[in-house]
Amino acid sequence: MNKQIIFFSLMTAILSLFSCKTAKLSDAVAKEERGEYYAAARVYRKVYAQTSSKKTDLRGNIAFRMAECYRKIEGTQRSLTGYNNAIRYEYDDSSKVYYSALMLHKLGRYDEAKKQYSAFLDSFPDFLLAKNGIIGCDSAMEWKKNPTRYIVKKMDAFNSRYGEFSPMLFGEQYDQLIFTSSRKDVVGNSQSNITGAKYNDFYVATQDEKGQWKKPEHIESALNTEFDEGTCSLSADGATMYYTFCAEEEGVERTADIYKSARSGAQWNAGERVTIFKDSLSMAAHPAVGADGYLYFVSDVKGSYGGKDIWRVSLNETGTYAPENLGPGINTPGDEMFPCMRDDSTLYFSSNGHPGMGGLDIFKATKQKDGGWKVENMKPPINSMSDDFGICFKGADEKGYFSSNRNDARGADHIYSFELPGVHVKVEGWVLGRDEELIDGATVRMVGKDGSDQRFAVKKDGSYSADIVSGMDYVMMGSAPGYLNQKQTLSVPGEEKSQTFYVDFYLASISKPVLLKNIFYDFDKATLRPESEQALVELIILLQDNPNVTIELSAHTDRKGTDEYNNDLSLRRAQSVVDYLIAGGVEKERLTPAGYGKTTPKTVTKNLAKEYEFLPENQILDAAFIETLHPDQQEIADQINRRTEFKVLRTNYRLF
Repeated sequence: MNKQIIFFSLMTAILSLFSCKTAKLSDAVAKEERGEYYAAARVYRKVYAQTSSKKTDLRGNIAFRMAECYRKIEGTQRSLTGYNNAIRYEYDDSSKVYYSALMLHKLGRYDEAKKQYSAFLDSFPDFLLAKNGIIGCDSAMEWKKNPTRYIVKKMDAFNSRYGEFSPMLFGEQYDQLIFTSSRKDVVGNSQSNITGAKYNDFYVATQDEKGQWKKPEHIESALNTEFDEGTCSLSADGATMYYTFCAEEEGVERTADIYKSARSGAQWNAGERVTIFKDSLSMAAHPAVGADGYLYFVSDVKGSYGGKDIWRVSLNETGTYAPENLGPGINTPGDEMFPCMRDDSTLYFSSNGHPGMGGLDIFKATKQKDGGWKVENMKPPINSMSDDFGICFKGADEKGYFSSNRNDARGADHIYSFELPGVHVKVEGWVLGRDEELIDGATVRMVGKDGSDQRFAVKKDGSYSADIVSGMDYVMMGSAPGYLNQKQTLSVPGEEKSQTFYVDFYLASISKPVLLKNIFYDFDKATLRPESEQALVELIILLQDNPNVTIELSAHTDRKGTDEYNNDLSLRRAQSVVDYLIAGGVEKERLTPAGYGKTTPKTVTKNLAKEYEFLPENQILDAAFIETLHPDQQEIADQINRRTEFKVLRTNYRLF
């Protein structure tokens, strides 16, 4: 937290005025200043309970200090209670409002958090972390409504009732995993004054021949000690491990250091300190070996941007290192930690300074051509309102593991798997005749706006299926020997999700008449009705897709009326359709009108027989047959005979 907004002006007066509590209170302060936050919080709680509510100044101070300790050991709810009590007792430190907002943010109480952030900004309008807090609250509410496609699962194979974090995959097949845990069989038996848990050791899990993870085993070597080891990273050859080591000694100020261990056969040797900073009290932690030849790590030394920052040093250097801060594109006044340099231009890390969902969120940073970074929040379900950190990947695959303390009432960290399912976008459908008959030798050609061009055969059952690309526009053509081509268009949305699109082709035969559905005329006239337009436009497109074809356009009537009248009416109706097609751009020479009156009754097709059970397939709907039907059925048969059709006359119109 920025020193400009932290005030401890009451401390000296409090310690002198209340001598009866001096020893206990001073003991808590000393533990806090040494970083023993768990131990300090326990003392603060006792002192707070023993202090009269009338002593508002003292109670406010203790509540604030207790809240600070719980915040640093992820005791979010207790920390919020402490800050709220500090606010209630009007403790003279404005940061209590900001930290109250931060705890509400971590608990997912976004609307309340925004109010507290805003209240803090009233006094400190330029404070970036509060501004980012409001952005994070608004974003989190939207992200929860629209999570990414990642699948996240808790890894029971690795987890225990204790804490596990910072997984690291290794091995040629990425079939081994090292992680950090404080479970009961660690080397040391002491409880950390910083966290309240046992000191962490390294554990390793391996996969069996079926790819199933075996029970994790404690690494039995000099690598694990009675103190804290954790957050490791291996060199490219797997022979060297860099890791964080934290020793504790009562009454002695210590800090986190980076150590390295060499592998001898299957054993890891005792670690030795990597001297990155000359000052032995300068913190260095969370090492990550990068593919670019650098070791990335975390420190809060001078030159940082506020909290803990991500730095790097070249692994090619010998002797003294020259640490380099990654700059304000990555680092903020908050904490940036747990780096993972996946390749020479992609960095993953955790931060509570960039806009996020609550605690530490995992971010992806991509190096830009100008040397800057594009930073993106990984969003839910990878991120949550709790702390999410320590990500690792299975090689180039978009899958791996990370740690999180979500859904754990004690705030313990556990390991989760993540995987981004592949996006599978395809088109499928049918290529059949107009009467839904199967076609031999049918094909579909598909041309994308990117120039891609593919042709594939239709299956014997008339179906086809093909992979397509999101965000692409396609022109598709269904073809078959003895049938006219049919063109379709498909625009695929640019959405990152698996989906299937359906495009069917019903091809017109060149050897038999083809019914034009939904062609309507005014009663007893040749005038086309407006509802005929769609079918006529489709016919124009069909003729454009088959420019070498000439057709006869014919109209037919029912059995009623004289031959002379029906022939004349049907010819005029056919001519009306021809005129419409010519007006639509079809050459006159390709069109021949014909009026057959009632001389060519319809033959019942398979589809008609399926639709009307009283009509036998292949039955000719002549007057003799129709008169055997019920009056209602006769009207249906007459309506079927009143039709407009076309048949192909030539297929070489433009070839001469």
